[in-house]
Amino acid sequence: MGRLQAAAFELFAEQGFERTTVAEISRRAGLTQRTFFNHFADKREVLFGLGSEFQREIVRELVACAGTLPPLDAVVRALQAASDAMFEERRAVVKRRYEIIAANPELQERELRKQAELTDAIAAALRGRGLDPETALLTASAGMLVQQTAVRRWTQPAESRPLRELLSDALHSLRTIAAHATDQWVASPET
Repeated sequence: MGRLQAAAFELFAEQGFERTTVAEISRRAGLTQRTFFNHFADKREVLFGLGSEFQREIVRELVACAGTLPPLDAVVRALQAASDAMFEERRAVVKRRYEIIAANPELQERELRKQAELTDAIAAALRGRGLDPETALLTASAGMLVQQTAVRRWTQPAESRPLRELLSDALHSLRTIAAHATDQWVASPET
């Protein structure tokens, strides 16, 4: 699977996602198309295939978090654990994936759908922890905003800190913004 992904990413970078075929990916990897289809349903799945595993890992970690942990902290802790397990050792691959998706509107749309599915899965896990549906959705959405912000920073060329740390930083920033907005509103409420 790694050879196929590496070959696909090379070809996507060289000639673009749309112009790359499964046959070319298989040939570049030194494997057959049948082998490709044993691992992936289509060439998009080379980019999105780990999404289901990542989602399962986050939900598993979220369910395992202590019930006393505030919901958003539990979400970020689950994101950190899943990221440690699945992404930290694959930083270069994740960065390349991020660049390929950013260059293709069709892939960006698919990425947004995958993020929405992950948000829904996190919200469902939070409801299972006793949160009402609205609070669960807001918390899951805030967690995804933290994730997206941290990953965007993590994939920058000059960034060397682990994703775990960037997730904590993004959570801190979100809390600072929310506190500042609350302070501003209290100081000058609209009438």
